[in-house]
Amino acid sequence: MGTVTNITRARFAVGDLVHHRLFDYRGVIVDVDPSFQSTDDWYDAVARSRPPKDKPWYHVLVHEAVHTTYVAEQNLEPDESVAPIRHPMLENFFSRFESGRYVREKRVN
Repeated sequence: MGTVTNITRARFAVGDLVHHRLFDYRGVIVDVDPSFQSTDDWYDAVARSRPPKDKPWYHVLVHEAVHTTYVAEQNLEPDESVAPIRHPMLENFFSRFESGRYVREKRVN
């Protein structure tokens, strides 16, 4: 018998608009980690709701802010608004906003 791996599929993708359930902010996903990828010290200091480390975590540009956040999937839900967000780093990640989500064109090196 072969081994069975438990692969968790991410609920959100790069470019999706999300809403943080606990802190009530909007944002856009810029990267997805299949599981927690930061340090235990960061987790102990910041992840107060103790979300699971073995589920997806997301890098998010926060609407009307200059920072990014690192958020567990359980704390995110789809953003009901289809309005674009405002963030100074948007153009570093996406080329346009279309049909309620951000699109990143493939770059050729």
